[in-house]
Amino acid sequence: MEQWKKNLIVLWFGQFLVNAGMTMVIPFLSLYLQFDLGLTDPNEIALWAGFIFAGNFITSFLFQPLWGKLSDRYGRKMMLLRSGFGMAAVMTLMGFAATPLHLLLLRMLNGTISGFNPASVALLSATAPKERTGFAMGTLQSGGIAGTIMGPFIGGLLADAVGFRPIFYITGALLFLASTLSLIVVKEPFDKAKAAAKPSISVTAGFRELRRIPEIPALYAVTFLIQFAMLSPMTMMPLFVQELHGTTANLAFWAGFVGSVTGMSNMIASPLLGKASDRLGAERILAISLVGAALTFIPMALAGTVWQLLLARFALGVFLGGLAPTVNALIRKFTPDGMESRAYSFNSSMLGLGNMAGPIVGGSLSGSIGIQGVFVLSAAFMLLNAIWVRQSLLRRKAAARKQT
Repeated sequence: MEQWKKNLIVLWFGQFLVNAGMTMVIPFLSLYLQFDLGLTDPNEIALWAGFIFAGNFITSFLFQPLWGKLSDRYGRKMMLLRSGFGMAAVMTLMGFAATPLHLLLLRMLNGTISGFNPASVALLSATAPKERTGFAMGTLQSGGIAGTIMGPFIGGLLADAVGFRPIFYITGALLFLASTLSLIVVKEPFDKAKAAAKPSISVTAGFRELRRIPEIPALYAVTFLIQFAMLSPMTMMPLFVQELHGTTANLAFWAGFVGSVTGMSNMIASPLLGKASDRLGAERILAISLVGAALTFIPMALAGTVWQLLLARFALGVFLGGLAPTVNALIRKFTPDGMESRAYSFNSSMLGLGNMAGPIVGGSLSGSIGIQGVFVLSAAFMLLNAIWVRQSLLRRKAAARKQT
């Protein structure tokens, strides 16, 4: 088997475990605070749960660019192992937390040392053949999505089977296994002497340099909007499902199904659309997926039954499956040599920003414009981004073709 395929298999497994570990706490976090950490007031539990869940994303957003800079200087595999083994240790320590503050600080530390996903994307983009980059990015993306979907489900099952604290130990052990596999199997053709010879620039200067490349800000905006559009209506989604369903019977099932169906179709579509981008061009697939994702929000706003909402959310996941792989492939295409990891780390920060801004903005606006208005707003943002992408990527590509 070719080395890049070995890298892909191991990194897929690693991304699955990392994303599952980040979301596995969702079903039982409030119960863990109540039964193991001694909180009794429901409002206090809700407040701590919100801070603890968000803490990981806040510090991740802040520190990803630093790890990207070091990755370009010392190698992606080194950053991959730093993050993997570090998160394995921190995740295990979460099982020993004695107070909510301990858990919050550990979640923030976990976000600080995270970086497995952008490092794996950068490493795979550097090792996969150019003609297979879309397929590689799409397949890797499916591993992360699968972990995000399965994490809460696995966490709920384990909480019933073994209790809350052992879940952290199990997750830590699995992360350690994935990191060990990466250490043994994954290989990277990285020239440390060449990287060290390049002048070192600050994180801020690196961002300014990348920002001057017209295509990069447009691609970062796509990453932000993917998460924003996915998460902005989620706080109101159970109530919207209840309104459409008309009864409380099986309400939790339908709300969960509506929330997860987008991830399911995304996981299926990502490798397929990634492969299509290798054949048809990543710019074209990106533009089609942006417009398609925008249009799927319209039937969501007009949905009169749960099934109509489900079909629209499934279609959204299909089009979103064409966004992340093409964005990653195009970032590699337009980023100067030696700055790939930094570019992907900034992209990861934009993803974290979308994770934070989506629920906050969506929850704030839903009171005045309703969840239907949030759907329409997401559609408008997606269409504006599609215009930006067309201006910065497709027209430049067409102009370059005419010149040649």
